[in-house]
Amino acid sequence: MKNVITPVNAEGRAKLGIRPGDTVRVVQNIVELKKGRGTDKKEKTVKNARKQVFEGLVLATKHGTEPGGTFTVRATLSGVGVEKTFPLYSPVIDSIEIVKRSRVRRAKLYFIREKAAKMVRRQLRNARMMHLKSDEEVAAAAPAEENAPSTEETPSAESIPKEEKEEAVVV
Repeated sequence: MKNVITPVNAEGRAKLGIRPGDTVRVVQNIVELKKGRGTDKKEKTVKNARKQVFEGLVLATKHGTEPGGTFTVRATLSGVGVEKTFPLYSPVIDSIEIVKRSRVRRAKLYFIREKAAKMVRRQLRNARMMHLKSDEEVAAAAPAEENAPSTEETPSAESIPKEEKEEAVVV
């Protein structure tokens, strides 16, 4: 389902039928203005136009296909959730492409925000636990090497009788 529509074609965008649950790719025209001084030491403004792609899940559409209609897209970029609200008929939008259409049972998918945050927190919690475990192993190995200059002075685990081993662990 690759529907690519130009910003001039308002009827096409209305017929596109963006709805919550769709994964869309929005291509924006972005104009950057750079101010600088040339060789003649005068202020010059240089326009640099580029296209930027934003792909994500449509959380909500508002005002349908009216002239003021908007849709909100959420994407996770570099581990951070980013939401953008686009006007449906904006001339800044070069094209809108529906990548995937999912069936959802809600008109507004705002609960995805909390769901994504919970998932990230769960991953961080698991990562922290693994990190602590590896630190404990490293920390336990380092003092044992530093504090044991000679192996004759400190008794090894093999030389301690079994009853003493259990007492050492309990204490």
